[in-house]
Amino acid sequence: MRSPSVSRLYLQVPADTDAESWADEEIWDELARRFETADDWRLERGPITQKSVTPMRSYVHEPMRHGRLFLAGDAAHIVPPTGAKGLNLAVGDVVTFARALTHQRETGSAELLDAYSATCLRRVWQAERFSYDMTTLLHRAPGATGFDDRLQLARLERIATSRAAETDLAEAYTGFPLR
Repeated sequence: MRSPSVSRLYLQVPADTDAESWADEEIWDELARRFETADDWRLERGPITQKSVTPMRSYVHEPMRHGRLFLAGDAAHIVPPTGAKGLNLAVGDVVTFARALTHQRETGSAELLDAYSATCLRRVWQAERFSYDMTTLLHRAPGATGFDDRLQLARLERIATSRAAETDLAEAYTGFPLR
């Protein structure tokens, strides 16, 4: 669980890395190197309670319904942790499904249940796009060229210097509306 004194931090490593092969001090040293700033700020070290290699993968199952079976959350879609959208998407699916069930019970109409998959997928694909953008913005791709690195830096600079790019990032980061 995250708190003011506990964080979940990620280091980009090759997918076949054995997490246990990294000693705790090596992890802290690498984090300190990557978080280094020009001022006197220092990373506060503490116990490492979990180590794992998280695959950066995405998946969407379409449609999110088969007959009377409705898929939600990770059963329907996976996003990499970079965009921090997994839980939000799952809750959005459940809220959309609950509204559809309530609507059917109150009106007798299955209209919202029939629209469940399409309604959720509009939000899911926007979150997938955002997570992909964040992953490619913040992580170096295996085999990236100097050109790829410069494009990545140009994208970061655009976000840092353009009100329009900053607004687009903020809108996507704060979430997509439930409809």
